[in-house]
Amino acid sequence: MPPRPPEGWPGTVRLDREMIKRALRPRPSPPEEDMEWLPETAPELRARVRRALPATGVAAAVLVPVVERDGEFSLLLTQRASTLRDHAGQIAFPGGRIEPQDRDPWTAALREAHEEIGLEASRVEFAGYLPDHLIVTGFRVTPAVGFVAPDYRLRVAAGEVEEAFEVPLAFLFDASNLRERERRLGETSFAVYDITYDGRRIWGATAGMVMTLRRMMLARARDLR
Repeated sequence: MPPRPPEGWPGTVRLDREMIKRALRPRPSPPEEDMEWLPETAPELRARVRRALPATGVAAAVLVPVVERDGEFSLLLTQRASTLRDHAGQIAFPGGRIEPQDRDPWTAALREAHEEIGLEASRVEFAGYLPDHLIVTGFRVTPAVGFVAPDYRLRVAAGEVEEAFEVPLAFLFDASNLRERERRLGETSFAVYDITYDGRRIWGATAGMVMTLRRMMLARARDLR
């Protein structure tokens, strides 16, 4: 049986910067915690999915940019260029491989965001990390969350990114906007969630990271009740 759709965002809880920071992790997760992107599933199913993924993965990082305006939050996302060899046209967070010169995943995420969309590191404040995500293409991605100044200016690298856009967190956290889809890895089937916003489909690893953020925020909201 596929998992039940996750519960909706508690209407009595209002997001603020401190709540977001307290829901996140101050440092990257250890390797054994890389399955957080899966919806709630039976332990044996999670084990089968884990065996179908790469054993380790190439270290990579993405920036999960949170923008606040008048007390409302949104995520800044990109649509990859249609001319790219891999993942052409997909919705993604800015990011890429962690290079030898990068001090940590946060540094790598800021560098990649600057290269892809021209976001200046001085306009981003560190908030915390989501658990690592193992990707079927062979990467182990560390999502680094940062607060982006709302007056940011971008310079999109046309060869890599088609456009950048924002999606309200309230929309992403609303269970009615989630669409369940069956995913297969080898002989294993399991449910994942896609999100469509303004004609754009958020799916795959990006949707998994959004769902992880959503679950961590829901858990924090329950703690505050």
